[in-house]
Amino acid sequence: MSETHEVVNVVSGDPLVQIRSVRKSYGAHEVLRNISLGAPEGSVTVLLGPSGSGKSTLLRCINHLETIDGGRIIVDGELIGYRQSGNKSHEMTPRQIAKQRQSIGMVFQKFNLFPHLTALENISEAPIGVSGKPRAAARARAVELLDRVGLADFAQHYPAQLSGGQQQRVAIARALAMDPKLMLFDEPTSALDPELVGDVLDVMRELAREGMTMIVVTHEIGFARGVADQVVFMDGGIVVESGPPHEVLDNPQRLRTRSFLESVQ
Repeated sequence: MSETHEVVNVVSGDPLVQIRSVRKSYGAHEVLRNISLGAPEGSVTVLLGPSGSGKSTLLRCINHLETIDGGRIIVDGELIGYRQSGNKSHEMTPRQIAKQRQSIGMVFQKFNLFPHLTALENISEAPIGVSGKPRAAARARAVELLDRVGLADFAQHYPAQLSGGQQQRVAIARALAMDPKLMLFDEPTSALDPELVGDVLDVMRELAREGMTMIVVTHEIGFARGVADQVVFMDGGIVVESGPPHEVLDNPQRLRTRSFLESVQ
C-alpha cells in the first residue's frame, strides 16, 4: 500500500463501516476503482453485481484478507490493517491484524469447517484458542449458538454428517462465537442446493432483526428486497448505483443495473 495517503480523522457519529476511496489491483487489472460507501450500525448492506465486479474482493478487504492499494477502511472508528504515522500509513503486524479480525465475523461461500471437529468443537475452538475463553464457557456458548441457528440436536455431528445448509449454519454460529460487531457474508447460499437456501437465509434474517450490522454479497434478490437497508450495485470495480431496496431494485436509474436485475429475477 502506498504511504502517501492523507490522514483520516474519525469523528463520532460516523457509520460503523466507512469505505473511503478504496482501490485494489492485481497487476494491471484494477479490481476496485475508488470505492466509497458507508454502513451504519445495525444496518444490512447487500452488494449485488455480476461475477468479477469486485464485490467479494471488497468484502475481503474489509477484514484485511486482501491488502488495499489506496484509500481507507474504518470499522467502529478503527483503521483496518494499517496504522498511521504522520501522513503515512504502514501495514500492521500479523498479530495486530488478527486482533482486529476478532471483531469482524466472516462467512464464506464454502463452509471451511474443520472436518475432524464436531459442530460444537468447530464453534468453540476460536474462543478457546484465540480469545482464551475458558473451555466450559466456550462450549456453553457454542450450545447456545447451535440452538440459535436451529441445530441444537447436532452438536456432536461432524461436518461430513451434515448437509450443506447445516454446515453453513454452523459456520455462521462459529463466526458469532467471537461476538463480532460486524458480519460479512460472501455469497453464503451460492454453494447450496435450492431447498437448503431458505434455512440459511432465515438465520440471516433473524440476525438482521436483532440489529447485527451485516454486509452481504448475494444474488438472492428477495433477501435484498426484504432485509437490506441499502443495496449497492457494483460492476467493473465501481459502485454503479446505491440506495434503498425499493429504489435500486424496483426503480433502477442506470441501464446497467436494469440489465443485471432482468437477468437474475
